[in-house]
Amino acid sequence: MIRLGLIGAGAMGAHHAKQFQAIAGCELVAVCDIDAGRAAAFAAEHDIEGVYSDIGRMLAGADIDAVTVVTPDKFHKDASLAAIAAGKHILCEKPLATNEADASEMAAAANRAGVINMINLSYRDCSALQHARELIAAGRIGRVMHVEASYLQSWLTSNLWGDWRTDPQWLWRLSSEHGSKGVLGDVGIHILDFASYPVGEISAINCRLKCFDKAEGNRIGDYPLDANDSALIRMEFANGALGSVHTSRWATGHRNSLRLRIFGDRGAVTIDIDLHDGWETLSLCEGDNVDPARWVKVEAASTPTIYQRFIRSIETGVNDQPDFHHGARLQRVLDCCFVSDREDRTLSLDTPAPALAASA
Repeated sequence: MIRLGLIGAGAMGAHHAKQFQAIAGCELVAVCDIDAGRAAAFAAEHDIEGVYSDIGRMLAGADIDAVTVVTPDKFHKDASLAAIAAGKHILCEKPLATNEADASEMAAAANRAGVINMINLSYRDCSALQHARELIAAGRIGRVMHVEASYLQSWLTSNLWGDWRTDPQWLWRLSSEHGSKGVLGDVGIHILDFASYPVGEISAINCRLKCFDKAEGNRIGDYPLDANDSALIRMEFANGALGSVHTSRWATGHRNSLRLRIFGDRGAVTIDIDLHDGWETLSLCEGDNVDPARWVKVEAASTPTIYQRFIRSIETGVNDQPDFHHGARLQRVLDCCFVSDREDRTLSLDTPAPALAASA
């Protein structure tokens, strides 16, 4: 039985609890949150025995093998390093940290400690994405030439998610002072991984970020509303393909919509899904269907969730992907996006880290 501790008793923490409690061989035995009352209420709701408001005390006092870190972004590093130092296997929410240097430090610490380490890029659970990767690797669409991707949400234009003007769980995501990297760090990291996973590493990036006015003085209570809420990204992949990515929280009519179109010199594959619906369907244009531009729907077999794969990695001792090293690489992409936006230029992902840090 893998005994697990959860750090961060917010809405996403509740999702983690539900996922892990559904896995045979896994027991959620402790929860930690700086708000002791919230931790206690969370434990009662999810039938968790151990309740803590201090990470150190949980790591020292709870009988756990692993932790899942579900805090706001700026607390990922300290929580993760504490867990790693205690020898605990770790799943950390995305983004791994708030900059590449911290993410790389976390990856190095996990590797030295020999603990299983994974970043929660949960949209890899999409079986359509996994199948698209297999098709491309098998050469079914030929050489990849261009990629178009978007991740659209509407929670700044509708109340479907709740009222962001009054709810701290949304307000902190709009405030860099509260550790947010905006839509780029929150969901942009998902679509960047979603677009590159079937195609390969991103080699160069050009980004435009925008924070639109949302309230008087762009502040609500303790929250300055200064984090980006829309991003436009152009990129080049290591294999020479070009790509474009758009993500926004102003996308009226979209709950949680991902679109990925990958065009090769002998075919194409598209994924167009809402994460509240199915993840299994993709469209394929290849072979005899290329000339008439005819698309065929393909249903992909289901794949294990990242939560299941994390537990399996602990059981087998084989670290599944995406690991902290990949999280650090994606953090580098995000860092380059911020520098590219500020300096209005294209950045190579091979830019030496010190030069990138100096620009940041």
